[in-house]
Amino acid sequence: MKHRSVTRRSVVLGIGAGAGVAAVGGIAVNARASDAASGTSSTSDSLVFDPDGYTELTTTVTDTDGDDHTVKYHFWKAITYVAKPVDEKYQSLNVSVPVEIDGVAVDASDAPILLANTVGGYMPSTVTEATGIGASGAPVGGGGTGGVPGGGSSTGPAPSASAPGANGNTNANGGAMNTNQYLALGAGYVVVEPGARGRTLKNSAGEYYGVAPAVIVDLKAAVRYIRFNKGRIPGDTDRIVSVGTSAGGAVSALLGASGDSKLYDSLLKEIGAADASDAIFATGAWCPITDLEHADSAYEWNWGGNPLKTGEKVDQSVSRELVAQFAEYQAGLKLKGLRGFGPLTARTYDTYLVEQYLQPSATRYLAALSDTDRETYLAANPFISWSGGRATFTWDGFLAHVGARKKDVPSFDAFDLSTGENNLFGAGTTGARHFTAYGARNDTTGLGSKRVASDIPEKLNLMNPMFHLARKNPNRSRHWWIRLGTKDSDTSLTVSANLAAAAAGLGDDVSHHYYWDEGHGANTDPGDFITWIAKVTGHRAR
Repeated sequence: MKHRSVTRRSVVLGIGAGAGVAAVGGIAVNARASDAASGTSSTSDSLVFDPDGYTELTTTVTDTDGDDHTVKYHFWKAITYVAKPVDEKYQSLNVSVPVEIDGVAVDASDAPILLANTVGGYMPSTVTEATGIGASGAPVGGGGTGGVPGGGSSTGPAPSASAPGANGNTNANGGAMNTNQYLALGAGYVVVEPGARGRTLKNSAGEYYGVAPAVIVDLKAAVRYIRFNKGRIPGDTDRIVSVGTSAGGAVSALLGASGDSKLYDSLLKEIGAADASDAIFATGAWCPITDLEHADSAYEWNWGGNPLKTGEKVDQSVSRELVAQFAEYQAGLKLKGLRGFGPLTARTYDTYLVEQYLQPSATRYLAALSDTDRETYLAANPFISWSGGRATFTWDGFLAHVGARKKDVPSFDAFDLSTGENNLFGAGTTGARHFTAYGARNDTTGLGSKRVASDIPEKLNLMNPMFHLARKNPNRSRHWWIRLGTKDSDTSLTVSANLAAAAAGLGDDVSHHYYWDEGHGANTDPGDFITWIAKVTGHRAR
């Protein structure tokens, strides 16, 4: 086929910036996964990647030092990655492959593949309207999710409790922006951006078809598509690195933890996923909203004493009951902290977080300031002691510094079924359901049963990376990059720390840090992440 060459200027910002894309002109939607030459309609034939189905584009990537680089790349748009899609608008992916950087030819045939989802709030994510790399991760104000098949609409309960309002660190749904995609392209990596179904999607009969576990099934299918096309799709299909933020960080971690789990096989078969592995090589997860069945208790252990923005405290009797549940759950995990800390329990976790993550984070932040700025910051934050180039403080001092908690109690399985997570576990025409025994027992909506539905436990297992790590899944990712802002009260700080401890306890390579004074969705070291990919994959640009 003929290829079109399009040159345009796309402004990409580096660290701490909202990377955006200037959409110029229109690019015709390329063919979906092409049929094999035989023309058969088998699943395998319908999922063969078309190496010639691209448009050639040119963009400008600004690196984290502020230097501009001209990147020419091949762009495959809206490839349906399953043979029996429920909704092609969401079950499609885009592929971007660099071929020239600053006038020098690039061979990306064996480059790492960045699998960048932009899921936020467990909402639908589509790439079909993108005109180039990164459009699905555009800042707040980008396009919506659009319609759904059968005359339905993408409507449902209120925006997710996971992302009650997107901020300057996220896209419109509270998911990842496109900084990682652009920097990866500029480093010579292949970038695959998959869409996925989300919790609000309904068909014409009013049935929700994007609730759990649809999002992880779709992303696994996308991985299978890539691996099925080894030798046809550019890049090293054995070196897939998944990335995501918030709910997207959760499903990125889930991809890493659940690789090749048989629990998903029947669901993947239903949508015609390729007959290939869905294991990935490495995982990048920013502020993952995960371990949902224990998220309420973890949240109260962490933020239970902090007031709401109104200055009022949440119901302390409910908070205390949930804290007791956290103590029981945490003890049952039998996790040990990194660097020889010892058992992680409700009694030790505050000390662990302060010593392992929070004080080092504050130290890095303060050490990078000028002497004058450091003195000013310390004067404004007297809970921090600064001595010998090291910051120290107490857990109580830190909590007071963070201030207002973002969510009410319970934060995830609300008694009135009002959260995005309640919607995530909807089924059929029921838009929201309880997914914890505590939530169901205290339901305020007048439900006839005070028990969770019988299918909920299985769905929770399918959605929780901790479930798979606890079972020592042999096909899990062995490399983990986990990041979280210290002022992120969208979930408990223990959620990421437990994920890191569980992976490290299995002998995996774990890089886990907290960004000082940053909120939900922060990604302040993207350049380091791109370098980390090269290190763990062993990639050397040619």
